[in-house]
Amino acid sequence: MNPEKVVFGFFIVLALTLNFGFFVGEIENPDHHHVYELFAVIVVNLIATVLKFGDRSQMGALLLATSLVAILQLIAAAVVWTFAVHVADIGLTPVVMASIVSLSGGAMLANVISVILLIIETVMLRR
Repeated sequence: MNPEKVVFGFFIVLALTLNFGFFVGEIENPDHHHVYELFAVIVVNLIATVLKFGDRSQMGALLLATSLVAILQLIAAAVVWTFAVHVADIGLTPVVMASIVSLSGGAMLANVISVILLIIETVMLRR
């Protein structure tokens, strides 16, 4: 067993599961989506992205691309949250919360694609 692959797979799956945890709930209800969970999702996705650097294969490029998409979506969600609460002082209205959760959903889709690519890569190695 390769410890590097274990850590790599761990962070990819953890990024997906944390993102799913943030995403689940009523889309417009701020009580169902905690800011610290979004922070954890961003941190874990950043770690997963850093771990994907260095792989020079085509599959590695696709994994890195999906990670970059997820990070972009999650940072956009954090910017919307920060702007609504601290800059514009409009708070977490249903429209704002729906935007944040929708961006998180896009990141979750990118994380799902990462996990699927990881499974495909694993199956291809066994042949």
